[in-house]
Amino acid sequence: MNIKKSLPLLIVLLSFIIVSLAYFSPVLEGKELFQSDIAQFRGMSKEVKEFRDEYHEEPYWTNRAFGGMPTYQLSTYYPNDYIKKLDGLLRFLPRPADYLFLYFLGFFLLLSVLKVDWKLALIGALGFGFSTYLIIILGVGHNAKAHAIAYMPFVLAGLLLVFQKKYLQGFVLTALAMALEINASHPQMTYYLLFAVLIFGIVQLIEAIKQKEIPVLLKQVGILLVAVVLAVGVNATSLLATKEYADHSTRSKSQLTINPDGSPKEMSSGLSKEYITQYSFGLLETFDLFIPRFMGGSNSEKLDKESYTYRFLKDKAGRKQALGFAENAPMYWGNQPIVAAPPYIGAVFIFLFVIGLLLVKGPLKKWLLAATIFSIVLSWGKNFDLLTNFFIDYVPLYNKFRAVSSIQVIAEIAVPLLAILGLNHWLDSKVDKSEKLKAFKWAGISVVGLALFFTAAGANLFAFESFRDGNYENMLAGLSDVLIEDRRTIFFQDSLRSLVYVVITACLLWLFLTEKIKKNIVVVGILILVLLDLVIVDKRYVNNDDFISRSRLEKPFELSPMQAEILKDKGHYRVLNFMVDPLNDGSTSFYHNSIGGYHAAKPRRFQELYEFQIARNNMEVLNMLNTKYFIFPGENNVENVQLNEDANGNAWFVHEIEFVDTANEEIKALDSLNTKEKVVLTRNYEPDVKDLNIKKDSTASIVLSSYKANEMVYKTASQSDQLAVFSEMYYKDGWNAYIDGKMIPYMRANYVLRAAVIPAGNHELIFKFEPQVIQTGRNISLISYGLLLLIPLGWYFKERKTKADQ
Repeated sequence: MNIKKSLPLLIVLLSFIIVSLAYFSPVLEGKELFQSDIAQFRGMSKEVKEFRDEYHEEPYWTNRAFGGMPTYQLSTYYPNDYIKKLDGLLRFLPRPADYLFLYFLGFFLLLSVLKVDWKLALIGALGFGFSTYLIIILGVGHNAKAHAIAYMPFVLAGLLLVFQKKYLQGFVLTALAMALEINASHPQMTYYLLFAVLIFGIVQLIEAIKQKEIPVLLKQVGILLVAVVLAVGVNATSLLATKEYADHSTRSKSQLTINPDGSPKEMSSGLSKEYITQYSFGLLETFDLFIPRFMGGSNSEKLDKESYTYRFLKDKAGRKQALGFAENAPMYWGNQPIVAAPPYIGAVFIFLFVIGLLLVKGPLKKWLLAATIFSIVLSWGKNFDLLTNFFIDYVPLYNKFRAVSSIQVIAEIAVPLLAILGLNHWLDSKVDKSEKLKAFKWAGISVVGLALFFTAAGANLFAFESFRDGNYENMLAGLSDVLIEDRRTIFFQDSLRSLVYVVITACLLWLFLTEKIKKNIVVVGILILVLLDLVIVDKRYVNNDDFISRSRLEKPFELSPMQAEILKDKGHYRVLNFMVDPLNDGSTSFYHNSIGGYHAAKPRRFQELYEFQIARNNMEVLNMLNTKYFIFPGENNVENVQLNEDANGNAWFVHEIEFVDTANEEIKALDSLNTKEKVVLTRNYEPDVKDLNIKKDSTASIVLSSYKANEMVYKTASQSDQLAVFSEMYYKDGWNAYIDGKMIPYMRANYVLRAAVIPAGNHELIFKFEPQVIQTGRNISLISYGLLLLIPLGWYFKERKTKADQ
């Protein structure tokens, strides 16, 4: 090992570790970052964790949320998941410092593949990792998103190696990086990465046509396709399971053609346009990339005691109320529902990006520019309907994902990448000085000019009004006016801030160009500027105050005395909590089997049942779901608990069947259904019950005798054949029913539940969750791992033999 050559890499790795731990320093005290989404996840996955601890296996199913659902997109350890073990080795730091380290490492690798000097690659990696968007997603708990974004530069590095004709290295890196990317389990981010790759491919195709190198291009594409196929293969279990569940989730096409009010339903194979574009980046918000609080920052900005808002509220409502409101002031004045922080890339990087546009030549520049424009324009969503609607209607899978604003992640990679390439060219003595002067002039005119314009005139250009201001005016007359003044103030402050950073950056570059300072001074100066520029903004939104003790994090939701009373009931039942939004709540699932839950892809039929029946307080439907307890706000919002003595229980025998032909008829039949006496089945189940002659049997009984998340045992007794309905969710891909050890068919009843014919006599009925998709995926992944190992080895020895023969 050449220590001299390895020293820079050791310095870089050590720097990444130190910086990651320094930014999230409370982890060194054993504290953990409180992430709202992760708290909800802990609630949703509590039963899974308890099951693992008790039985040392995976349940693949939980009954804690939405009546019951697979855990494939919740919390699952798949068999033979060796890629996850590799991921664990790379993320060796305590969370969330591990993700920050991974940001740094991937971007450094990408710049190194592009042969950028290690010192500049260090700057680029730190700047990329501290991009405000990448920090805030950690702050709110979008860990899977952060995880997937962190592996994007690794994938792009592998791609570039292949196009540099370093085929073996590129194949191995692409296969491993893509496997890690998929394993991060955020399909939306991986999907957006595909767009960046496709844009790269188009640029390379044009170049190949110009250079008449189509055969070479086909070879490179072939190598990449094999690498991606193997990456998919090693993740086969999770991908197959996710695909299976997706067909049952809100991301799939509904069988209903009506809305709850009876109006015709907009038919789509994915999410509705309104839902997809709910989070659309405003056209003006694009300037947030350059000026952090151009649009006010976030819905919860901290204002000081000199702010108009604080002083106004102090006079009108008192110091305590003023402090509380000013701590979380609604400064954001854009049209997105919630913004936790602006997606600030950095004024320094924006200036260097423009330098890069003017200095860097070739297909790489074209790719990065095209990718940046593409991601920004698509992030506008409903604010640029023409393009967005085209993608929703015609581009495969685009309608499966919401929050289109997050496609800006492509720009989050492309801008700092071209910025560092631009800086690299600026410091390169081989680049003509006249080209640098030209680039400097236009960068100064555009970037410095823009910052100067907004600083000088911007505060008078906009109204700074939010669509929410009416609510604040209703709270206290005059409040909206002072909020607007504070938005105007922070707009000016941050415009001036960006202007200062750009001017200092320009001065450093000019001093180098005129040979007043050396290259190392520029490098150190840019490093300091980038860190100051980004970290100061990041700390506004994610800082040490957001950390709490590990013990508190492990139990994020306090058990109230009322809910503690519910837990004294050791039976199997469900709880409906009206203290929260039931369909966006994981807290109830932490302690109870909840009617609601918190998930980005809810079970579709349960979502529809909620909208059509539960939201209208249909007690018969709540009874059939075995909703035994209701939690609701009482006087002064004090929590109350009500026992529902009419809940149907875990299973019951019905005496009448109503057949329907369509999903519309099936869900509407529940409007007036006596669920204890009657069941609704679709016509396709007629053959299963054609020989059933239901007779009322006052002695008949069916009792849940044993409960596990993935196995339920019932004891039945009756003098004649009966039809039993179970208060458990129907999910055909995994649940099997057995009577006395023999598998039997079962049916979907009442739109979401299970039903089965029970023969006369005393029997044991067992429902087991035995998803075949797990075994199928396991076999595919083992084969793929074998190929991933054997292909590079065979390739290596073949190349070695070829060189020896020459």
